[in-house]
Amino acid sequence: MKKAELVLIPIPAVGHIVSAVEIAKLLVQRDDRLSTTIFIYPARNPVTTKYNESLAASTVPDRLRVIILPSAESSDTKPHNQFITSVYDDHKPLVREYVSKIKTQSELSPDSPQFAGFIFDAFATGLKDLANEFDVPRYAFSASDAAYLGCLLHLKALHDERGVDLSELGNSDAELEIPSLENSFPVKCLPLSSLEKETLPIVLEIAGGLTEAKGILINTFLELEPHAVKSLSNGKTPPVYPVGPIVKHEGNGRDVGSDGSKNYRDIMEWLDDQAPSSVLFLCFGSRGSFRSEQVKEIASALERSGHRFLWSLLKPSPSGQLKSPSDYENLQEVLPEGFLDRTAKIGKVIGWAPQVDILAHQAVGGFASHCGWNSILESVWFGVPIATWPLYAEQQFNAFYMVIDLGLGVEIKMDYTMNFQGDDEIIVNADDIMKAIKHIMEEDKEIRKKVRRISEKTLMPGGSSHSSLGRLIDDIIENLS
Repeated sequence: MKKAELVLIPIPAVGHIVSAVEIAKLLVQRDDRLSTTIFIYPARNPVTTKYNESLAASTVPDRLRVIILPSAESSDTKPHNQFITSVYDDHKPLVREYVSKIKTQSELSPDSPQFAGFIFDAFATGLKDLANEFDVPRYAFSASDAAYLGCLLHLKALHDERGVDLSELGNSDAELEIPSLENSFPVKCLPLSSLEKETLPIVLEIAGGLTEAKGILINTFLELEPHAVKSLSNGKTPPVYPVGPIVKHEGNGRDVGSDGSKNYRDIMEWLDDQAPSSVLFLCFGSRGSFRSEQVKEIASALERSGHRFLWSLLKPSPSGQLKSPSDYENLQEVLPEGFLDRTAKIGKVIGWAPQVDILAHQAVGGFASHCGWNSILESVWFGVPIATWPLYAEQQFNAFYMVIDLGLGVEIKMDYTMNFQGDDEIIVNADDIMKAIKHIMEEDKEIRKKVRRISEKTLMPGGSSHSSLGRLIDDIIENLS
């Protein structure tokens, strides 16, 4: 019986690492001919570092090995926009050495798995030459949605085939006809990196790496994105394997950043006392925080709406610094005077949130989110509709997609962009926030029904992703010599 070993390499970000680990689990649990090794790169973000530490201490399934790579001093001193490229370059010799040992072992022992290839994160473009060195297939994994993958490929086609200068589209009211979307797409909802001369080459390189892969794994499922997935089956794109939704189904109170078991119990006991689907949960990811003026607008909207709420409120890093937000030592310093007292019977303000466990709770009826794809999939899994407030990266795209194309969300502000420098920050007023809260919690029952219908499809045994994973495994095994 042929056995195969795959090496997975995510970028050093929590969502991408979680997805890689879950993919590795899916592969080894689905087929006992497969083994996997995951290389985890060091991170600057303390949240990611803490997750890596917990991963190193955790028990993983047989035939799944996790290797935590050491920090490299040279990459630690690099500017933020060069960090990921630098960390891959610095660790390439070590990864090469590990992989050589895997390959040598398979050649010396007939019973050992044969090295079958790499599964690289779509953003890990600096490693693709390793696959050529070892003469093995290279698969790409996209932690984003199929629609956004289609957007990247379309931007590259505009640039390469039509000679469009994408940087000239910035700050325009232009709209694009993107094959992976059913509606015209406003350029203002594109990630800034897609339109700036300094970062555009990286975006184009990522898209190019996808087209050169043996196949593309996507954290999605056909029932959620039928149009987008079908649009990628155009003969120009490598085979696409929707293998999602890859989400943590339960957090067990151990979510990264959780502030101890007591806080966790307090949160869950408070939710236990609330009526089903009555609570709006506000949480904006590991980088999600707002400055004082915006916090006061959110607080005003929550108080005036009268709806029950659970608000994960984090303190932003100082202006100009790219450090992660932290918990407030004293919430009174940022909230309106008397807010906590006036809303004590309907709301709870917390620091870091165990997001998976909260979304899984029956009391939660709406989710104000930054629209990271992992958070969207978690909300869909648990049948909770989203109020969209994107902050950075492809989150604006995802917000448009959820509200306009899929009809699974309500807009707070779809084209909001977080300013990490802290100056000229856009302020969303309390009236607009309250309108979205009332819409998602009171008025739009159809969205709630639609999200729950999709949620039910994620739980169906033997669904489309099960079949897709089987096709991927067949392709891996067939490539063995």
